[in-house]
Amino acid sequence: MHTTKRPYRIGLAANRIHQDASSAALAQLLQGARQAIETHLRPELIVVGRTLDAMHSHRLLTGYPHIERFPYGREGGLMKLVSRVVDSDPSRTLDAVIYLMDPVDPSSAFPEAVALKRQCIIHGKPFLSTLASAREWLELEACALGAPPDPTLDATFDLANEGVALIAHDAMKGKMLELAERHFDLLDSFATRCATGTTGGLLNQLAQKIKGEDAGHNWVRPFLSGPMGGDAQIAELILDRQCRRVLFLEDPHVARQHEADIQLLERATRTVTDYASCMSDVQCVDRWLALLGKRIKIKAGA
Repeated sequence: MHTTKRPYRIGLAANRIHQDASSAALAQLLQGARQAIETHLRPELIVVGRTLDAMHSHRLLTGYPHIERFPYGREGGLMKLVSRVVDSDPSRTLDAVIYLMDPVDPSSAFPEAVALKRQCIIHGKPFLSTLASAREWLELEACALGAPPDPTLDATFDLANEGVALIAHDAMKGKMLELAERHFDLLDSFATRCATGTTGGLLNQLAQKIKGEDAGHNWVRPFLSGPMGGDAQIAELILDRQCRRVLFLEDPHVARQHEADIQLLERATRTVTDYASCMSDVQCVDRWLALLGKRIKIKAGA
């Protein structure tokens, strides 16, 4: 996780569907977050070749000085991003990756794309694969540096009208409970919470301990376990725009028999890229919840 005072170094790539049109996700992201990028965060952007070509074509971040070009994907651009995620040299390592993924583009399942996400999880760095997640992350990080909240995003931060999914693999369930307890008041302010299988039962037990047996009994709506189809049930909520945010603590070190179900859930978020987001490691989820609470307090005091 980024802990130094130097500017962020962010890897940036997008599948073709998110590049070609002037109204595509890449343009929406860089136009919407332009002030956060140019004025407050001023990150170094390491951009894969064709994505940078699209930026030039649509005149996105024109004149922004902190951009490094990586090769086209077919020439190893994504592979080099993976290497930079794991690099321990502070002058080279990436602090986050924005990879706007097309759920039906075969390249999104190439080994370098899968490895990019996996290494981000292992090394505690945000992997942002949807327009909504990248836009929100840039907003929260800018607010952390003192930027005023972007009023065009206020509706998405009205948690009383929002849903959140809480999912954790077996080895991560303890971490999920720690996060939920640490940020309980914030999670409690969401309109709805849902979870798969055992995680849902554990979270309801935690809520009963904090809120009382009756008030905490149905704090989260429990679905089936992931292997039995719970991921698919939550994917339907995402596709119906009833659950915007997924906090999915993955264990990247074990073989997962229901990998297809996990991929289905991720694909659902990418299908509604302008709406849904998914975060998959403890450090990033913890920071996201903390910064989300900070933005809400800033707005409340405005």
